[in-house]
Amino acid sequence: MSTETKNIPEIKAYFDAPTNTVSYLVTDPATKKCAVVDSVLNFDYPSGTISYAQADEIIGDITDQGLTLDWLIETHVHADHLSAAPYIQEKLGGKIMISKEITVVQNIFGKVFNAGTEFERDGSQFDMLLADGDTYQVGSIDAKVLHTPGHTPACMAHVIGDAVFVGDTLFMPDGGSARADFPGGDARTLYQSIQKIFTLPDDTRMFICHDYMPGGRDVKWETTVGEQKRDNIHVGKGNSEDDFVAMREARDATLGMPTLIMPSIQVNMRAGHMPQAEDNGSTYLKVPVSGIRDSGTNS
Repeated sequence: MSTETKNIPEIKAYFDAPTNTVSYLVTDPATKKCAVVDSVLNFDYPSGTISYAQADEIIGDITDQGLTLDWLIETHVHADHLSAAPYIQEKLGGKIMISKEITVVQNIFGKVFNAGTEFERDGSQFDMLLADGDTYQVGSIDAKVLHTPGHTPACMAHVIGDAVFVGDTLFMPDGGSARADFPGGDARTLYQSIQKIFTLPDDTRMFICHDYMPGGRDVKWETTVGEQKRDNIHVGKGNSEDDFVAMREARDATLGMPTLIMPSIQVNMRAGHMPQAEDNGSTYLKVPVSGIRDSGTNS
């Protein structure tokens, strides 16, 4: 195999319309080793019912192609969908990986959800914790990670061959950038993380985690570093750090919380596992309630 093609993974995208999430199957054709990026567990919030349609589609493709799954990559702790990584791992193996800064997220949200001492805050629910600059391989394809905090403390971009998977840090050029107002987020840090991604070669293929189809266009998920630098509505054309921070903070102040943030964080901070079942055998996901007033009684 020529040096021109040996570091080019095959990539298949899976779009989950209810959460606007894009998952990926990343394959080394030479070795038939693969990775899954940001898988989705289908969850019906009103009924509390989970299902596995998208995960089963990915599993089917891996099985049908005779692939070996090495890695289940979480670009960060998602706030808008539940991870299917443990389900896929149970069926096919592979190791679940995330940034080592997951411990920061676990400490923040362990307190928010009063998770108790049974919830370990050391990242031990994951198989591999990664630091900025760490490397691994998908078969014969070289991969490395870039710590890209700002949206969350544990955000990480994965550069696999000629492609980078940026999670929520950037959207398509007409979609801009991720919000930075979640606990542990920071708009200035996000801008700096985007600039780190922009040091990659302009022809690096970029794959985003969400697309909200601005203007009603068809869904898209692939761009390039060069296109983002030129055309991104929030950071393209050399938009300054101060201008970005002012825009991002003003915009974030108008945004509501994602529909699935409460169940998603509780599950994803546990590497996609549900909280322990209670003494009646059922599993529960909490919703912290704020602003409660004691109505009292009139005498």
